[in-house]
Amino acid sequence: MKKIILTADRPTGKLHIGHYVGSLMQRVKLQNEGNYDEYIIMIADAQALTDNSGNIVKVRDNVLEVMLDYLAVGLDPKKVTFCIQSQIPALSELTMYYMNLVTLPRVLRNPTVKSEIAQKDYDKDEAGVPVGFACYPISQAADITAFKANIIPVGDDQEPMLEQTREIVRSFNRTYNKDVLVECKAVLPENEICYRLVGTDGNAKMSKSLNNCIYLSDDENTIKKKVNSIMSFPRNIEDPGIIEGNVLFTYLNVFANDEHFKKYYPEFKNITELTNAYKQGGIGDGRIKQFLNEVMQDTIRPFRERRHGFERQIPMLIEILNEGTKHANELANQTLKEVKEAMGINYFDDTNFIKEQINKYN
Repeated sequence: MKKIILTADRPTGKLHIGHYVGSLMQRVKLQNEGNYDEYIIMIADAQALTDNSGNIVKVRDNVLEVMLDYLAVGLDPKKVTFCIQSQIPALSELTMYYMNLVTLPRVLRNPTVKSEIAQKDYDKDEAGVPVGFACYPISQAADITAFKANIIPVGDDQEPMLEQTREIVRSFNRTYNKDVLVECKAVLPENEICYRLVGTDGNAKMSKSLNNCIYLSDDENTIKKKVNSIMSFPRNIEDPGIIEGNVLFTYLNVFANDEHFKKYYPEFKNITELTNAYKQGGIGDGRIKQFLNEVMQDTIRPFRERRHGFERQIPMLIEILNEGTKHANELANQTLKEVKEAMGINYFDDTNFIKEQINKYN
């Protein structure tokens, strides 16, 4: 079986460090390992419209912002196909066919959909939830199956979406008695903390809509302000420090390496030593924030600098997306053809259907 990787992001804003540790870092690793037959990264603008239909400018303006972030973290257009979801018509047609294989209650009990509906404060008892938003797990299944992707680098919050995709694959293959569609599996970050990185406000998830992000394109002053704004537990400096629920240490566990300690905090060799000392007391949160700021500056600086370079090459970015979308259309159209053949709705290409209809009326 071919190894086909697919990932996507909604262009509703620039990408942040939660995206980086939750998926982008893994994408770059998979790219550099080179153990795949196709690698597709999609800018999911059609999905973004499910809850931004009245703000198309927001989606439109962020397509290239997301593309800039992709290139900034090291994703390579020579190794990866970049494409735009709305420019691949086969995805919409596949979504329509898959809708007939899923019940509405099943879609609405998807944990990811339920949590996002609650987060967006839709009134589920009224007409507040757009149909497109409630059904976007089906659209996501179309994205994955159109390319027969079986390797999906994601955070753990997307696993319910992938399970729904697998259900659709099984249902389609069983209903039409053809093994056309391929099941997928998630590739999760190696560090469990990265599954769903906490926001700077302590919220369970870093999210653009919650304004609790550190962006990959933030400048030095912005990063410093955001780090300094992170809430810490009130205590006297000599009191034992609390680690559980401490956002500062959550970020340090993800981003700080031994070189950072050698460079900025030589009193300790690694995060384990610092954690143990902090729990004993005597280390103020101001010092921890200073160290975290230095770590985040070192982490984000190369991304920001590369991004600035690509910002001067916008025509090249547009051409990369255009060529990638053409290739994605070829792949998706082939799957759509196979799906319609399995369903028996490829009327004009089905010689048996044509003969049957002629004989029926003769």
